[in-house]
Amino acid sequence: MSRIRTKNQGKIIEVASQLFAEKGYAATTTAEIAQRAEVPKPNLYYYFKTKDNLYRAVLESVTQPLLEASYPIEQLNDPRDALTQYIRTKLRISKEYASASKTFAAEVMAGAPHLPRDIAEALMDQSTMILNKFQYWIEKGWMEPVPPKHLMFMLWSSTQTYADFNWQICQVSGQYELDDEDFEEAAEFLVNLVLKGCGVKHAD
Repeated sequence: MSRIRTKNQGKIIEVASQLFAEKGYAATTTAEIAQRAEVPKPNLYYYFKTKDNLYRAVLESVTQPLLEASYPIEQLNDPRDALTQYIRTKLRISKEYASASKTFAAEVMAGAPHLPRDIAEALMDQSTMILNKFQYWIEKGWMEPVPPKHLMFMLWSSTQTYADFNWQICQVSGQYELDDEDFEEAAEFLVNLVLKGCGVKHAD
């Protein structure tokens, strides 16, 4: 794939992410996306063929990083290291993929009518893996017997809220946007909250 093609596709996906987040799937048109991205509409169709394909590309731009974020939980035995890396990565995704994260959240809240089946299945497989790993850590005595599913839900919400509810957080914080220091402060707080609150120990 040429550098120009990659750059143009990335620009279109970013603009589409913003518009889908602002207006939703149904109300967003490819004409609006092309206009804001400053590309001819035929180019948009050349790269993505259909609106559905573009929407999928937007969802994949955030769901793929979200799937990869759980690699430490899957691959590392030590729960303290795994949870620390997972939380920090989830916050980085909220910072770097804010618009796509909002689009994904809106899709899920609407009942996921346009979420491709393979993405939904991958996310479900990821959830199952995380729950099983939490249960394993509990059985090994490396974590207090907390409800695994509620810990997972809390980790989702506490990290993704920095993207999905960014406007409200900025309003309360009196800032136009959150900076690196804000995300680092959030990471340190959430890591300490989870590790201490769940009694997470290093693996034996």
